[in-house]
Amino acid sequence: MAVPAGRYVVFVTGNAKKLEEVIQILGDTFPYKLVSRKIDLPEYQGEPDDISIQKCKEAARQVDGPVIVEDTCLCFKALGGLPGPYIKWFLDKLQPEGLHKLLAGFEDKSAWALCTFAFSAGKDEPVELFRGETQGKIVDPRGPRDFGWDPCFQPNGYDKTYAELPKEVKNSISHRYRALAAMSEHFRQTNNTSPQNKKKKQED
Repeated sequence: MAVPAGRYVVFVTGNAKKLEEVIQILGDTFPYKLVSRKIDLPEYQGEPDDISIQKCKEAARQVDGPVIVEDTCLCFKALGGLPGPYIKWFLDKLQPEGLHKLLAGFEDKSAWALCTFAFSAGKDEPVELFRGETQGKIVDPRGPRDFGWDPCFQPNGYDKTYAELPKEVKNSISHRYRALAAMSEHFRQTNNTSPQNKKKKQED
């Protein structure tokens, strides 16, 4: 279900850098204005999709309107996909250096970054999921420390970490970019086929 034209969508985040990155990636293609709002959501457990759905439903209930929530996972192949959705807590305790050291005993340093955006048009409305994934490996941290685990994730095909890459390069290959591209395309198509737009085209 699309949000009526001209409406705002609440993006649940208290992270100004994340909001800035999302707006930069979406550019002019997203048909709705994003408004950030920090909401304390329960720390759900389970598989990434389940966590995203639960978070989005609770956010829509609290906002009582259209919401977008994001969930990010960093998954180590050698650890069967962990830390996964719990990366926030691992990073908090271990810092990027500790994340790299977690794989000290493993030959396989490969990892993937997974981003899931969940959208709901409001309370009791269904949740739609949009996913993006970027393959890479975990390395000794390099680059600025202002954006989570970026210093220790090096995407495949690049000799720089997320943190070292220019913002415009990172924003063209990142897991967040891929998920946002899927979400933006969905909304663009939904908006183009909405009854109001069809009627407008007929009148034109």
